[in-house]
Amino acid sequence: MYGLWRPRVLGAWRVPASGPVILAVNHAHNIDGPMLMGTAPRPVHFLIKKEAFVGPLDPFLRGIGQVEVDRSTVDRTAIEQATGVLDGGGVLGIFPEGTRGDGDFASLRAGLAYFALRSGAPIVPVAVLGSTERRGRLIKALPPLRSRVDVVFGDAFEAGDGSGRRTRTALDEATVRIQERLTRHLENARRLTGR
Repeated sequence: MYGLWRPRVLGAWRVPASGPVILAVNHAHNIDGPMLMGTAPRPVHFLIKKEAFVGPLDPFLRGIGQVEVDRSTVDRTAIEQATGVLDGGGVLGIFPEGTRGDGDFASLRAGLAYFALRSGAPIVPVAVLGSTERRGRLIKALPPLRSRVDVVFGDAFEAGDGSGRRTRTALDEATVRIQERLTRHLENARRLTGR
């Protein structure tokens, strides 16, 4: 990432140095995940759609510990692998909106809340900004080479309400709390970076 673009990483010290943690990342461009993997202070295991595991990318993604997920169903294998990352004290990266979009955390799926409540892992919000501002001249699908992309880490927080409940109601309430925190972090990151 540092060879192709000029990432500016802010707040990486907010990621706990050890133990399980979930990075909740906005997703507006296809380089957002790789950008985070290349700049995060700890190795990140992302939940990645199964459609990305094709050709030479398949063994590469598996080799660096990424988790294949079938978004069309409840993928029990992916759930087990993701909880295994957290149970082993690792870092799980999640795009809480489930797919690439405006990157504004406007519509969260319940997966992030599920993993946070089940594992007790803190959530660190991450905003990747600047990846969609301009198109490259050589490769239109990527930002211009050597352009600046900001990666802003927020304060870690707990998704639960402290009760330890893991009911459907607790999951829905946690999703609302998470969305509020992620939206607030994105606003702060935009103000901080001027984007």
